[in-house]
Amino acid sequence: MRRQEFERLVAQVLDALPRQFRRHMRNIAVVVETAPSRELLEEMDLWPDHTLLGLYQGVPLPDRGHSYGNVLPDHITIFQQPIEALYRSPEEIREAVRETVLHEVAHYFGLDDERIDELMEP
Repeated sequence: MRRQEFERLVAQVLDALPRQFRRHMRNIAVVVETAPSRELLEEMDLWPDHTLLGLYQGVPLPDRGHSYGNVLPDHITIFQQPIEALYRSPEEIREAVRETVLHEVAHYFGLDDERIDELMEP
């Protein structure tokens, strides 16, 4: 899949978020990168057997105090290559992008992996 098309999938997921969530998303950059670096995977104790589909870096909303401000944007990265390696059809890729973006946005709102997994169960 071309990068532009993949970025469009990410944008569509963000645009589809309910308004009450979108309006609270400030000072956050969402980007697509090809793949996580080996250094990042090692830092997160994922190398060599695992990879990342997405990553949230920042201070979750509930952890921000009154003095929080004048900071660089939080950062959500969606990694295209690992998603395409794990999911083959356009439908599977679209669903993986949706789940990954929602997972990382949930971290922005302060949810941990366990709670996210509970909420995303069918």
